[in-house]
Amino acid sequence: MLVAQSESPVHAWAPVVLLILIGLAFAVVNIALSIWIGPKRTGPGKEAAYESGMVPVGDARGRFNVRFYIVAMIFLVFDVEIVFFYPWASIFAKHVQEGTGHDGLILLMGMIVFIAILLVAYIYAWGKGVFRWD
Repeated sequence: MLVAQSESPVHAWAPVVLLILIGLAFAVVNIALSIWIGPKRTGPGKEAAYESGMVPVGDARGRFNVRFYIVAMIFLVFDVEIVFFYPWASIFAKHVQEGTGHDGLILLMGMIVFIAILLVAYIYAWGKGVFRWD
C-alpha cells in the first residue's frame, strides 16, 4: 500500500529545526542568566582549586597509567552495546510471539554473533593485561 506524500520536505523538517532552536535558546538563556545573576566578586579564594574541601596537593598535571583510560573505553563500549539489546529484544519478542518461522532464529543467531564478537574483544583485552593493576 502506497501512502501519498502530503507534506513538503520543509514541513517534515520543521520539528527538527524547532528542537534545535529551542536547544540553542535554552543554552543562550542559561549563559545570559549565569552572567547576569552569578557572583561578581573574584579573589584568590574564589580562583583556587576546590578539591572536596581539602587543600590541593601537588600538580594537577600528574601522569596516569593509560590502563585507566582503556578500562573507561571498554566500559563505554559495553555500556553502548546494551543500547543495541533493547530494540533487538522488542523485535525478537514480537517474532517469537507471532511464531513467524525462522525469523526469530535468525535474530537469535545474529545476537549470538554480536555477543561473541564482544567476548572475543573482552578476552583479548584481558589477555593483554588491561585489567591487571600491578
